[in-house]
Amino acid sequence: MQHVVILGAGTAGTIMANRLRKTYRADLASGTVRITVIDESAEHVYQPGLLYVPFGLYEPDAIVRPRADTLPKDVTFIRRPIDRVDPDGSAVVLAGGERIAYDVLIIATGTRIVPEETEGLTGPGWNERMFDFYTLDGATKLRDALETFEGGRIVINIVDMPIKCPVAPLEFAFLADWYFTERRRMRDQVEIAFVTPLDGAFTKPRAAATLGHLLDDKDIDLVTEFSTGEVDGQDGRLVSWDEREEAFDLLVTVPLHMGAAFVGRSDGLGDDLDFVLTDPETLRAQRAENIFALGDATNVPTSKAGSVAHFQAEVLTENVRAFLAGRPATARSDGHANCFIETGFRKALLIDFNYTVEPLPGTFPLPRVGPLVLLRETWLNHLGKLAFRWVYWNMLLPGLDIPFVPAPLSMRGKRAVDVPAVAAPHDAGRADDSTRAA
Repeated sequence: MQHVVILGAGTAGTIMANRLRKTYRADLASGTVRITVIDESAEHVYQPGLLYVPFGLYEPDAIVRPRADTLPKDVTFIRRPIDRVDPDGSAVVLAGGERIAYDVLIIATGTRIVPEETEGLTGPGWNERMFDFYTLDGATKLRDALETFEGGRIVINIVDMPIKCPVAPLEFAFLADWYFTERRRMRDQVEIAFVTPLDGAFTKPRAAATLGHLLDDKDIDLVTEFSTGEVDGQDGRLVSWDEREEAFDLLVTVPLHMGAAFVGRSDGLGDDLDFVLTDPETLRAQRAENIFALGDATNVPTSKAGSVAHFQAEVLTENVRAFLAGRPATARSDGHANCFIETGFRKALLIDFNYTVEPLPGTFPLPRVGPLVLLRETWLNHLGKLAFRWVYWNMLLPGLDIPFVPAPLSMRGKRAVDVPAVAAPHDAGRADDSTRAA
């Protein structure tokens, strides 16, 4: 019997479980293949929906479902914490010492936020005037804070990169502008600042050239190259490593992100932030030939986003099949990502890119007819963003292919423009901009 073990039952792990289940349906029935998914949580959170919770647009329970509703019935689910991976012994060691042997291991454990790694962030003022929205608890508490906010300076601060959904902090700033304009009708009493360690709000040159005006248009202050070293929640101060300060009345933090803690406890598996060292094309872990990784858990130079996990899953399914059949892994990921960017007032942007192709203008997914438009605010893009929740539960998680949106980036409908060349990941290594997706 061949045993495939998937660590993580979030977006990437669930997609892989469903795709492999369809691939090996007959083998699962005959007992020649077994698939096991391991995760310590019993609930699946629709993470793109966390952005909407603070503004009262989604209720918390609308974005949570039981794992049992998302995983195939003939896949074994083990709800246990993971202690470490033993690559040489081809086994996963669970908390308590139980060993689960595997023929192929797929790591899809995503990211975790670690606000405690920033001095002062979880001290006085945490969950009182300092909040995150990357967890359901944080987003819910932030909703309550926004409802009673009486005015002052709101700072949206990215502590460091990489982060999952790199455009989400910008979306939060844009929605805050809308919220205090239309919902609370007190925008003139609220100052909004976007404080980032990057050299701009958008780091992709084409996106920066096309979209850089949005913050000015919405009267959102932009503070760049601010590397947060300390947070003073009592006095409402962000302090950078070079001793600059930014005052706040309410802080919306995007804390440091790291990979799963067990990665750091597993010999040679991860980098300094516990992201799995992964070949960006084959998605094979550098540590062992029978370990693969996808989604937010990897160190590959593309966005940590659900669309990326979906496109990678198509590639990884083929490479797992090849490995179990004793063939070379020939399928290749090109880093394809597409992201809706909510800009408020019922409009959104859409960007589509990969490792080497910058976001380009045009129509998506079809030439001329679209119906979505790239690199431009439209109402239809906003509807597309909202419709993605249905697509997520009914197509993305079940591992279905999205019509007209193949895994490799398609140039159909895109207009060529003069943008700087981007090196392929094997040529450039892990560049500083590796996860700065917009």
